[in-house]
Amino acid sequence: MTVYVGNAEIDGAGDDGWLLGHFKSAGDPRHSTDVEIKWGVHAAGDVRAAWVRGERRTALLVLISGRFRVELPGRSVLLERRGDYVVWGRGVDHSWVAEEDSVVLTVRWPSVPGYSVPGSVPGNSVPGREVARGLREARPGSTLDG
Repeated sequence: MTVYVGNAEIDGAGDDGWLLGHFKSAGDPRHSTDVEIKWGVHAAGDVRAAWVRGERRTALLVLISGRFRVELPGRSVLLERRGDYVVWGRGVDHSWVAEEDSVVLTVRWPSVPGYSVPGSVPGNSVPGREVARGLREARPGSTLDG
């Protein structure tokens, strides 16, 4: 059995936060086609450059620190307490905004080679607030029902 010991802050800095997935070299214990894991460090105002459309994976996003909003069709989910999380499935479009300096852990499955979307845009005004206008806000502990 191969073992890798690292630090998410250090290791994530070299791969836009991604720690584990198909994009790691074969033979690296962090290589996986089953799952991807990201340590996301976002400054207040960072926002996804464009909505992810036609998502082909399931995702879990857990708030470690800060205040982070995930935009989903028809709802806006605010993560504001350590441990708050949201899960969405395949086919669910999404975007996000860091309302405060935030650290989030994202797990996606499966790890899909060749699949990428534009990253975040640092220092933008917080367009997630405009996007969220008129959407019902979901709180942690609720499920996505469409």
